[in-house]
Amino acid sequence: MGLISGLLTWPVAPVRGVVWVAEQVQAEAERQWYDPQRIQEELDALEARRQAGLITQAEAEEAEEALVQRLLEGPRHG
Repeated sequence: MGLISGLLTWPVAPVRGVVWVAEQVQAEAERQWYDPQRIQEELDALEARRQAGLITQAEAEEAEEALVQRLLEGPRHG
């Protein structure tokens, strides 16, 4: 980057920094959301709540379906 372009784009540098931070936060959130180990832990906790009678069988099946869907989508999100 040359001196002129550096001077001209300097006022937007904070905006670029904020955008970069937001992109990093989003990437980490997606990594955690699609993490197979984390999904397995959520499935185990779901099963424990079902066995304890805290949720109905239908609620457990619905939540399990959503978790399995996340597990299947994970590889597509890198």
